[in-house]
Amino acid sequence: MSAGSHGVNAAEITAQLQQMRADLSVTGFLQGYEDSISNLLIHKDTKVICQGFTGKAGTFHAQEALDYGTQMVGGVSPKKAGQTHLGLPVFGSVKEAVRETKPDASVIYVPPTIAVDAILEAIENEIGLIVCVAEGIPEADQIKIVHALRSQSKSRFLGPNCPGIINPLGCKIGIQPGHIHRPGNIGIVSRSGTLSYESAAQITGVGLGQSVCIGIGGDPFPGTHHIDALKVLLNDPNTKGIVLVGEIGGFMEEEAAEYILEHRRFPNLNHKPIVGFIAGKTAPSERRMGHAGAFITRGKGFASNKISALSRAGVIVVDSPSKIGSEMLKAMRLRTDNV
Repeated sequence: MSAGSHGVNAAEITAQLQQMRADLSVTGFLQGYEDSISNLLIHKDTKVICQGFTGKAGTFHAQEALDYGTQMVGGVSPKKAGQTHLGLPVFGSVKEAVRETKPDASVIYVPPTIAVDAILEAIENEIGLIVCVAEGIPEADQIKIVHALRSQSKSRFLGPNCPGIINPLGCKIGIQPGHIHRPGNIGIVSRSGTLSYESAAQITGVGLGQSVCIGIGGDPFPGTHHIDALKVLLNDPNTKGIVLVGEIGGFMEEEAAEYILEHRRFPNLNHKPIVGFIAGKTAPSERRMGHAGAFITRGKGFASNKISALSRAGVIVVDSPSKIGSEMLKAMRLRTDNV
């Protein structure tokens, strides 16, 4: 039945809905997940806890993070609560760790079969940035995580199946090889962990360095997309250029291209050079290629579509990852000459 049949016109309904949305926004009920994207801008003072702290993987990578200068403040391992590990306190729950250390971020090193519980616990305790590197989390669990994320605005999730995030000034949250990174002004966002390392090495090799490197992961339901990272990097004053690495499957790269194109329609904005690479140009249809999300099906998700979309948006798309560094250097020099 139409609104008109009750004597209420569309304009009145629209006005009422707009007022409801405004009221909800004031009380915080309608603050969306997008409000958390600024949590991606980690820095040397970002405080980090580790879930799965005393396990083999947690111990190794937490020590690597400490050696890199990361402000690790403790970890969670229920069976070893009250102990000290790597010189840091071990807590029995995330709630306890948050109460005692007030962390900005959590990195999770637990098996994929129980990762969903660890991630949801971190979300429930409103940790600002949650990173999970685990590969093989069931897709049903990933959907649960996405629903939980979309119902709140405090926590930003990176992963699953991602290398993590790193600021070369002294904050490493994940499994990246720290030695290939150098402080600089190029932001990197990548679905592939290996190609994020290659991109960082290329950027370091040409003398530019990185502001932040964001690994969003290759699973079908990631907590952060290219477009989320772009919204941060395009507005970050410490980032002067961007490397975007994508791959076959899904529509994240096309969505990112639309956002870039829209962003560049405003001449007063400071447009940053973007170099892109799409992996999987020769991949066949209906077959997963490494990542669970690298899957071309029903004629969608082809590399050619992504390359075309990014090129139309003004992205410098290279045909080999070996060209990322040299093309970014050219673009940065050209940008400097035109300033």
